Amino acid sequence: MRHAPDPVLAIGDVVKRFGGRTALDGLTLTLRAGEVFALLGPNGAGKTTTINLILGFLRADTGTVRVCGIDAGADPIVAREAIAYIPEQVALYPGLSGRENLRYFTTLAGLALARDEADRLLEQAGLAVEAHTRKAASYSKGMRQKVGIAIALARRARLLLLDEPTSGLDPSASADFSSVVRAAAARGTTVLMATHDLYRVKEVADRVGVLQAGRIVEEIDPARLDHAALERLYIERLAS
Repeated sequence: MRHAPDPVLAIGDVVKRFGGRTALDGLTLTLRAGEVFALLGPNGAGKTTTINLILGFLRADTGTVRVCGIDAGADPIVAREAIAYIPEQVALYPGLSGRENLRYFTTLAGLALARDEADRLLEQAGLAVEAHTRKAASYSKGMRQKVGIAIALARRARLLLLDEPTSGLDPSASADFSSVVRAAAARGTTVLMATHDLYRVKEVADRVGVLQAGRIVEEIDPARLDHAALERLYIERLAS
């Protein structure tokens, strides 16, 4: 009898409080390899707290957070070896090129990348070849994110965390970024993206969780909803 593989991410009935405020209230979520999950919610819903718990920067008051079977609260350094995190604003060294930034950050992670391998990963992440040798100071937000994706690909991260990845991107760059995320998922990377972007969610996510007051109050299959229905559900759940 074959057993299903362990989930890449398993959050079990997590509660997190800050003083008298409850940021997460029984949050439960399971993600498997190659799945793209969008955590949809307004500021204050608990998205950032969730990401910080997964990264091991916070510990749950009760409940568990496991990354590839590792307790992220008890052993955060080991758990983070399986994770790549791309914040809303990707910080690169402005005086280095995209290629040089990629090679620098992967060297810090104990990986040695040849120049042609760095270029292959940048191209795989959607960064135009002519931009590989340009200084990062000239990069748009979307281009910086693509370098972040290339770093994640180089590290062969099992879990990719994205914080508001399409915020501030023009429609073309946003669509391009979605294609890169789907390609990463097709190679087996699990993706959790915290976002407000209703329309991009439908394109990129396999499942959507509506986060309200620290718990997922609704899970949606975006393929079964048109944009108007998705927006209406979001407003009904989060604007009431």
